Amino acid sequence: MKKPQTLFFQDDGNIPNSAYPTLVYRAMTADSGQTLVDMFEALFEQNDWPVQWRGGVFDYHHFHSTAHEVLGVNAGAATLRLGGERGEDIEVSAGDVIVLPAGTGHCRISASNDFAVTAGYPRGQSDWDICRSGDNTPAVKARIASLPRPALDPVAGEAGGVASDWR
Repeated sequence: MKKPQTLFFQDDGNIPNSAYPTLVYRAMTADSGQTLVDMFEALFEQNDWPVQWRGGVFDYHHFHSTAHEVLGVNAGAATLRLGGERGEDIEVSAGDVIVLPAGTGHCRISASNDFAVTAGYPRGQSDWDICRSGDNTPAVKARIASLPRPALDPVAGEAGGVASDWR
């Protein structure tokens, strides 16, 4: 298992972001005869981040205050801006996984026509919300601060990522 790329984003006044790093796992592959969707769903479920939906990424800056989120890119490619309007653009493609700690801004800047993700949330955090740029209030920050750190990384399980980089 490759070590994930770690990205840190500071509160920019509009998006709270997180003290935990965003984790990006690159170029994961499915076993022969298995699709990326199947692989992501099985892996995330095994590591207690059950999948709740498949689709794209909104084209506006948003974040979640009631759940951490994992996005597995199962088709196509996109440019996502993480960390808010003044954040960082990252290129993602099929096989990449992004682990977003609660509060981390994300937005689709551009995408191929076939871009699709599989999304999951830690078990017990299935009631996720959508906050937009500017929703950075004391109440929202308190919700984020009250969330427990997941016991397992959605990709690496006990071996790393959330389990080691989110201490």
